[in-house]
Amino acid sequence: MSPTTRHLYLARHGHASADETRLTAAGRRQAVLLGKRLSKVPLSAIHHGPLARAAETAQLVGQQLAGVPVRTSPAAGDYCPYAPEWDELPEESADETLSWLEGFTAEERAAGPVLAREAVELFTGAVDGTQPRHELVITHNFLIAWLVREALGAPAWRWIGLNHANAGLTVIRYAPRRPAELVVFNDLAHLPVEVRWTGFAAALQV
Repeated sequence: MSPTTRHLYLARHGHASADETRLTAAGRRQAVLLGKRLSKVPLSAIHHGPLARAAETAQLVGQQLAGVPVRTSPAAGDYCPYAPEWDELPEESADETLSWLEGFTAEERAAGPVLAREAVELFTGAVDGTQPRHELVITHNFLIAWLVREALGAPAWRWIGLNHANAGLTVIRYAPRRPAELVVFNDLAHLPVEVRWTGFAAALQV
């Protein structure tokens, strides 16, 4: 069977409570608005990570999209996809970056790349069939950064520094025999100002 195009929609979960066990009122509103934004997209599935903030976001998005199945995927979870060595990094930022990565345990740094490879296998690339496939993944900042880095063919360490706001939308298009196309990144057009840019430091908000 000939391959056809996959349209991958990536969204970070809505704004979560301080203990990250549930969405805040703003996060629930973000999720509903994200669902409405995608209501005209012919999605075949909504995949989400196993943590509560991603699962709740996916449920609220799914309520705006009648009949689209919602599925839990460990590969869509919150993890460190790759931990670089010092000599892979720009010299001026290597020490600070490695200090930040020390916040992950050895077990987390070993498990993350396995899940990241699984995510690439599950969610990227052209697909078999005659109809284009549209899939949504509700996930976390690091995996979105990893898949964007992968699409652009950037070095493995370059997921670091690609940041995504809560309920922002990124779209990557995988057409047969073509490079992956980053259609939009961290699009917040569906969110009003008062719930836009959560998850970002004030200095990074535009």
